[in-house]
Amino acid sequence: MQNPPINLMSMDRLAMDAFFADIGEKHFRTQQVLQWIYQRKVIKVDAMTDLSKVLRQRLGDTTCCNLPEIVSQQFSTDGTCKWLLRLRDGNCIETVFIPEDDRGTLCVSSQVGCSLNCTFCATARQGYSRNLEVDEIIGQLWIANDALERNGYATADPENSFDHRRPVTNVVMMGMGEPLINFDNVVSAMRLMMDDYSFGLSRRRVTLSTAGMVPAIDRLAQTCPVSLAVSLHAPDDLLRDELVPLNRKYPIEELLAACKRYVAGSGRQRVTFEYVMLDGVNDSPSHAVQLAKILRNVPAKVNLIPFNPFSGIPYRRSNTDVINRFRDELLSRDIFTVIRKTRGDDIEAACGQLAGEFIDRTRRSERMARESQRVMLS
Repeated sequence: MQNPPINLMSMDRLAMDAFFADIGEKHFRTQQVLQWIYQRKVIKVDAMTDLSKVLRQRLGDTTCCNLPEIVSQQFSTDGTCKWLLRLRDGNCIETVFIPEDDRGTLCVSSQVGCSLNCTFCATARQGYSRNLEVDEIIGQLWIANDALERNGYATADPENSFDHRRPVTNVVMMGMGEPLINFDNVVSAMRLMMDDYSFGLSRRRVTLSTAGMVPAIDRLAQTCPVSLAVSLHAPDDLLRDELVPLNRKYPIEELLAACKRYVAGSGRQRVTFEYVMLDGVNDSPSHAVQLAKILRNVPAKVNLIPFNPFSGIPYRRSNTDVINRFRDELLSRDIFTVIRKTRGDDIEAACGQLAGEFIDRTRRSERMARESQRVMLS
């Protein structure tokens, strides 16, 4: 029985070095192949003309470069672009590009669904299927860069249409899933993002967002110390237990200690704390005072995120004046704070809205539907 082909896009530089060593080739082959795939956007081995004919034949017989399939592409009125991508097993994930004046940021998914159960997140309510493989993670960046360089991005607003070509300059691992649960594959993909022979992004332009996997935060600091963002969303354990159930395992005190260890000795580096603003839940001035207190000794930047609603959810977005007052309370206590501008909500591409299409192995979506039905009938 013939072995299935090896996906060259499943290997970072270390893995590809080992692969070529195993078949008797020199390490410089890694540089050549990485540049072909990620810089020249060539995924057919036959077209990699600086490889010998014999090697091309061998790679053609034993390897492949498989990418997710683009199912749909949607443009927001603000220029945000969302792709629905089908994976080889039929599951679908979502990837979002957010253009700014000085950067282009891609929000990348790490799992099909999410195994956590944060109560305000559309992905979490859909359930969980599996971790993404390395090629499925890096493939999102490959597809986005290729599409943007060839076609640019546009806006769905006919009165404000434009067409620009801008490559991805920043990546945030903030899409579907908890990246640190899929640690090895996510780290390999981020190494490819930062490799000089592939996308060449700097560490400060790659951000990983976690709900608070404390042991994995420590491990990340040792293996791939990219910029760190933490989904905090509450200033005390009682409320965070409700909003982010992972807090019951890794409470705030342990999480903040891990954050301080992560940036220790890194100079000006800060941890970004994401805080979704939920009307009447976590948005009072007293919440802001308590948040400033727990972050007082942590190198921190706070991103206040206006809640992005979706169907079947009990939460509402905090009033703009309430959000501004919350920000001012933090700023007055020397906590660097910004309000994140909502982007792509008209195509359900905003923070917390990604859902994709996939088989829910947890059956969480069914339980949520039954619970919603029970509430409506009661």
